[in-house]
Amino acid sequence: MERFCANCHAVLAEETQADWCPACGGAILERASDPALHPTAAGKPEVDHRGIVLPRRHALGGIITPQ
Repeated sequence: MERFCANCHAVLAEETQADWCPACGGAILERASDPALHPTAAGKPEVDHRGIVLPRRHALGGIITPQ
């Protein structure tokens, strides 16, 4: 299961234990993760100090804003 914020859509790391989003305070929802989105060759995801999974390096393009 993948945990994400209903407000800002931030994806939380599996080891993050929180009932609300550490970035914006929104509600946390769970959904089944799609194996096609998480290839095994990509390695371990990069997680910031709040426990939010950061986008892959090639996906970074500028300022990241909530959707």
